[in-house]
Amino acid sequence: MLRSLDGLSPKVHPTAFVSEFAYVVGDVEIGEGSSIWPGTVVRADSGKITIGKNTCVQDNSVVHGDDDVVIGDHVVIGHRAVCHAKTVGDRVLVGNGATVNDGVEIGKDCILASGTVVLDRAVIPERSIVTGIPGRVRGQIEERHVELIKHYGDSYIEKAKRYLRQGNLATEA
Repeated sequence: MLRSLDGLSPKVHPTAFVSEFAYVVGDVEIGEGSSIWPGTVVRADSGKITIGKNTCVQDNSVVHGDDDVVIGDHVVIGHRAVCHAKTVGDRVLVGNGATVNDGVEIGKDCILASGTVVLDRAVIPERSIVTGIPGRVRGQIEERHVELIKHYGDSYIEKAKRYLRQGNLATEA
């Protein structure tokens, strides 16, 4: 469901897929080829939320912030993740069930392992692997990790195209 708030309506690129069972409200912009899956909430009631190109926000995740939120291109936000970050750089994988708290800044080409909890206002440098509670940088990504992020992202781009061929019920009048 797409919903306006205070006169601001979500803007969804025609090639993006938004499940009719997702809730997207307020000043949200969803980029080309991106996908928002069932049970997901993208709630822009405290600032604008921008989701880049070819980014997927998987089932039952939440994207929100206490200010503007910018999620880059080719990002994979896994199932049941909570993303309250300020910025998520390009080509980031936020693992299933991860929690990214308010004001976090994540650099490009990072992996946050499943179940990781990143504390408020943390800054994660580019090419980091983050695990644990609280989340800490445990190493640097290698080319195989870059390929893994690309593989997951590409699979969701194809899934989104498959669903779009059936119609984008959330955005149809």
